[in-house]
Amino acid sequence: MSDLEKQIHSQVKPQRDSTHTHTHTQHIDMGDENMRHELVNGLNGNLLGIKELIRKSLEATKFAYCPYSKFRVGAALLTHDGTVFTGCNVENACFNLGICAERTAISKAVSEGYQDFKAIAIASDLCEHFISPCGGCRQFMREFGANWDVYLSKPDGSFVEMTVEELLPASFGPDDLRMKKVNIRNEF
Repeated sequence: MSDLEKQIHSQVKPQRDSTHTHTHTQHIDMGDENMRHELVNGLNGNLLGIKELIRKSLEATKFAYCPYSKFRVGAALLTHDGTVFTGCNVENACFNLGICAERTAISKAVSEGYQDFKAIAIASDLCEHFISPCGGCRQFMREFGANWDVYLSKPDGSFVEMTVEELLPASFGPDDLRMKKVNIRNEF
């Protein structure tokens, strides 16, 4: 068992029933102030807020377009004001042009003016393993900060909580581009 797997297994949270049911949309407008308050404030230890975000990510898997891999992934991204953006993976016959669920959700949020995130939940159909973002998605999330929560889940609602920093340690980010560099002359 790898160090990451040991860390994940030690952080597994027990499954609890959630009584919240809502209709699904691609961009979820959290107009209900009670639900918005629960999600924004609830992720600091409130299992219901976390479960609701995971449920939205699992719902997003239903929209996945994955005719080649048959591997559905959904994501639900929470902003600091309680807005939730969902995303799913979208494949393409030219394989490298597909986009992951995490990048879909983040791109939707950025396209609507959001750049500061509180958490993201990721779901898939994997029953025996927690879904984990690919390296490209980890770097994409890192662009928007290293210290926000990532919930890796299973279809039964169990999850592991990590941060972007834990998923991508010693990462390269926007601050690195502002660091002092050697001044080299371009000879071309």
